[in-house]
Amino acid sequence: MAPPQPEELRKPSPAESREWTLRFLQALGVDESLPASAERPDAYSALIRALLSSATVSSSPAPRVSCTLLVSSAVTNSYNTLHGGAVAAVAEAVGMACARAAAGDKEMFLGELSTAYLAAARLDSEVEVEGQILRKGRSVVVTTVEFRLKDTKKLCYTSRATFYIMPVASL
Repeated sequence: MAPPQPEELRKPSPAESREWTLRFLQALGVDESLPASAERPDAYSALIRALLSSATVSSSPAPRVSCTLLVSSAVTNSYNTLHGGAVAAVAEAVGMACARAAAGDKEMFLGELSTAYLAAARLDSEVEVEGQILRKGRSVVVTTVEFRLKDTKKLCYTSRATFYIMPVASL
C-alpha cells in the first residue's frame, strides 16, 4: 500500500480538473456575449486600421507601405507598452497591404509571420511602421515590416511575413 501523500501532491480527479477548468474559463468571461461592434463582418480589420494613420504607398522601385501608429491605452499591456498581439496584427495588415501592392488583387493568405520584439514602445509614443517586399514570386510574396520610434528612430520590432497566392482554378 502506498504511503499517504500531502494534499498538494495528490493528483486531482478528472471531475475536479473539469470543475477547475470551468471556473477558470468563467472567470475569464467565457459566458459573456461579445459587443455588437465585434459581430460586424470586418470588425477586426477596422480595429487595426483605427490604430494606423498617415499611410503612404509607393510602388517604385519596389512596393513600400509607410504609416504611423500612436500607442494608445487600448493596445498596451500591463507594462504600458505596445501589446505583442497588436504588433503582430499591425505587421500582418501592413505586410498584406505591401503584398497586395505587389501582386494586385489576387486571393492570398498569410502562411507565416515571425516577429522579433527588440525594444518596447511606451504609451503615447508614435511609431513609424514601414513595410516592404523582400521577394515576389508567382505563388509567394515575402514582406518585412519594421517598427521604429518616431522621435529617436530606434528599431522596436521587426516582422517577416510570407503570403501565399491562391492558384487560379483551371476548369
